[in-house]
Amino acid sequence: MTTLPHRVLRALDQFNAAHPWDHNAHYHPWILRQLPRWFDSALDVGSGSGVLARLLATRANKVHGIDSDPKITSRAQDLTSPATAVTFTTADALTGIPAGSYDVITCVATIHHLPFTDALTAFRQHLTPGGTLVILGLSRPTTPSDHLLGAAAIPLNAATGWLKNKGHTAPRPVSMTALTRPADMSFPDIVREAQAVLPGARLRRRLFWRYTLVWHHR
Repeated sequence: MTTLPHRVLRALDQFNAAHPWDHNAHYHPWILRQLPRWFDSALDVGSGSGVLARLLATRANKVHGIDSDPKITSRAQDLTSPATAVTFTTADALTGIPAGSYDVITCVATIHHLPFTDALTAFRQHLTPGGTLVILGLSRPTTPSDHLLGAAAIPLNAATGWLKNKGHTAPRPVSMTALTRPADMSFPDIVREAQAVLPGARLRRRLFWRYTLVWHHR
């Protein structure tokens, strides 16, 4: 016989499927608050449909987004006005970063698809002195804090989906077409490796199964 907790979790899963929302876009305003009011150039790694890149363009002279999926890159370009100083390229996040340096680098829900230390090293090499790196990532829950925060997020996730969809059933948002995989690094491992590559980086667990990393290149 199915236990009550399993029934509740199944009901919440069905509710969330009927009232989806973008957990990554939820953090876009927070990402912008970590950045200067104005900067010259920005790179968005794993740019998807280009939502964050277009937001960055409201503060930057030029923004470049890269994504490994050609279909989503094409869609991002189609959704972006030619008058906007944003370009998109289909490229590998490690080897395909355009030459040069950037005042801001962002990476949302992408780094768990990459060799973590190699990715941080590449971002550091392309960040100008004084520049800011902001990562929104996913980690594998392993600690009591992880599981507690995950449990707290379940009802909040449902409530947020209800409010964002104004109580109506909505189609699931599509942000990328490439295959995804779950995160395999724990948050403590992420902190340890990040501090080795980016001394002084600030990392924090977040609601909705995310963590954040902010680093300023001194």
